[in-house]
Amino acid sequence: MPNLPLFRDPWARREAWRKHPIFSNRTMFSSIFPGFGIAAVAFTAYVIVDNLYLSAVPHSTEHKDHASPH
Repeated sequence: MPNLPLFRDPWARREAWRKHPIFSNRTMFSSIFPGFGIAAVAFTAYVIVDNLYLSAVPHSTEHKDHASPH
């Protein structure tokens, strides 16, 4: 038994949950904002498509005022 520690922690089993991978900082941060990554990608794609579409469509510079009798 040379590999066993000299002193054993009587509370080790009760504290083991703190070292579980689900409680890591990365996991905790990613679960704060579920779907944020998908939303950011979708919004970026929308902005790019919208800008490309608006630059391809010619804009009319003249304003037609139908309420004027002239």
